Amino acid sequence: MYIEQLFNLTNRVAVVTGGTGVLGSAMSKALAQAGVKVAILGRRKDAADALAAEIKKSGGTAIGISADVLQEQSLKEARKYILEQFGSIDILVNGAGGNMPGATIMPDKNFLDLRIDDFQKVVDLNLTGTVLPSQIFGEVMVEKKQGIIINISSMTAFRPLTRVVGYSAAKAAISNLTQWLAVEMAKKFGAGIRVNAIAPGFFLTEQNRTLLTNTDGSLTPRGESIIRSTPFGRFGEADELNGTLLWLCSDASKFVSGIVVPVDGGFSAFAGV
Repeated sequence: MYIEQLFNLTNRVAVVTGGTGVLGSAMSKALAQAGVKVAILGRRKDAADALAAEIKKSGGTAIGISADVLQEQSLKEARKYILEQFGSIDILVNGAGGNMPGATIMPDKNFLDLRIDDFQKVVDLNLTGTVLPSQIFGEVMVEKKQGIIINISSMTAFRPLTRVVGYSAAKAAISNLTQWLAVEMAKKFGAGIRVNAIAPGFFLTEQNRTLLTNTDGSLTPRGESIIRSTPFGRFGEADELNGTLLWLCSDASKFVSGIVVPVDGGFSAFAGV
């Protein structure tokens, strides 16, 4: 009974930004299955509503909301609606993020070809798109001195990967921000507010699928390199993030704050020899 209580998340309220993506959808579903009321935030209302409907059909509680993580007013309107519907915000999963070609250095290019506007957009989406929701939804947590913030870092924050210069820089900043914000929240508002991050290894998403696999499903040279560097010898499945997510959201991790947890099939531990 004690162990069950440690992991009990029933009736807590979670906001998941980027909730309609491959990983965000899996996390939203996992939270709902654990008894959490989930507010799914995405830029496309129809996609957020469709996922919320799927969760409801399975017996969970969810709402879909159109919101832009880079627009303060959009997030404030989302916060107001969530509080009207669910009465509280206990968990924030900062799942919004991504990359774009102009912030990536392809093999036939070099650093001097980097498009700085695209670099800035990638940094804004991943970093500012985490800071701003943490401010807006974190305000509710500060008022009650209780809450959980989960950021999404990346393997490229541990080991800078070739090509993805903008994404690497932004995700390294997320890991640093996670530690900084964990200390800030605890020192200023008490130990009831915890901030941690998950660093996924390589999971196939709509954004990286063409980079890692060919149209016939075979691996590209980059995909092959990643699999060789992953001791488990495969890509991760989206639901393999869920155990870590639920642990970090629950009282089972009550004395844990300021860490970045790799979920990577051993990638971050492998020296390649």
